[in-house]
Amino acid sequence: MRVILEEGGPRLRRSPPPRPREDPAVLVDIELAALCRSDLKEVAGSRHGPSQFGHELVGIVRESTVPALAEGTRVVLDPNVVVDRGTGFADHMWAAGPADLLRQALQPVPHGPAARRLVFAEPIACAQHCLGAVQRQVGDLRGVHVMVLGAGTAGLLIAALAGRAGARVSVHNRSRARMDEARKAGLLDVPWLLFGEPAAGRADVVVVATSFVLPAGLDEALRLVAPGGLVLLYGGTAPGDRYPGLDCDLDHVRRTGTVAACTWRGHSLRVAGSYGTTPQDFAAAIGDLTDVAAPLRAEALVAGEVDLPGLLGLLRTPDALGPGKIVVHPEPPDGTPMTAAAPPCSR
Repeated sequence: MRVILEEGGPRLRRSPPPRPREDPAVLVDIELAALCRSDLKEVAGSRHGPSQFGHELVGIVRESTVPALAEGTRVVLDPNVVVDRGTGFADHMWAAGPADLLRQALQPVPHGPAARRLVFAEPIACAQHCLGAVQRQVGDLRGVHVMVLGAGTAGLLIAALAGRAGARVSVHNRSRARMDEARKAGLLDVPWLLFGEPAAGRADVVVVATSFVLPAGLDEALRLVAPGGLVLLYGGTAPGDRYPGLDCDLDHVRRTGTVAACTWRGHSLRVAGSYGTTPQDFAAAIGDLTDVAAPLRAEALVAGEVDLPGLLGLLRTPDALGPGKIVVHPEPPDGTPMTAAAPPCSR
């Protein structure tokens, strides 16, 4: 059974996924998947770039013609490595392509940690990539004042990693209700502020980690960043996006990870972007999640659980979603039907 995205929208298919014609190929039994905001953007038609539908997952290799991915290997998916694959919102997923690319796309992980933690490997890799972009501009983060705009999963993970690197961190959000819900997860012990509230000084770095980089977020970033500071664009952008008075192609900067030197109201600043991941980001993310002494307990952000029919309902009614991560079981954990889509979002 699988949830696929077709031209007419998401569909539930009860047939097994077709095996790709080409070799090498790998069949993965899905342990657990998770719903990403980019999945919702794809359903709504508001995400630009190649499809990555159903990419946050943990699974076990069942069949393989790739020696480096033996049967029984536990894996997570790097969706930025292009292979021919099915959706991860499924009980099984086929992936095919050159052996070296399959090995990069299907990253081995230990069997010990719970799937509820390891399913965060991809979003944490994206957060690591973001911090890498920051560090290339400011160097060591110890003592650096970092403000993260957006209290969704991405913003909270970026803030958590910045804090682990020694930065002074605060999280800012437009909605008090959403911010309060995010704070209940207990992942962060940092100042929480609403957009427009006075902050304790200006920031060396402001990361715009809202779902989309919109004028309200840029207004806040430019209000908060110190002269000569860095505004890092992480949220979604569209081709041609610009901001009046800021001489910068926002989409180009974000997607290419480049840096633009800009002037805003007489002050110089830098605008940089973060997009995608590297194998090094995944290695760092897996290390964060499996660190014996101080693992990143990202599972605290899980807000609800659904099965595949429940996921279909969520994809068709995305406005019901609250903050936090929804995890998707290929089958109900105890073999009994799970509840409908709405209750998991009531956290």
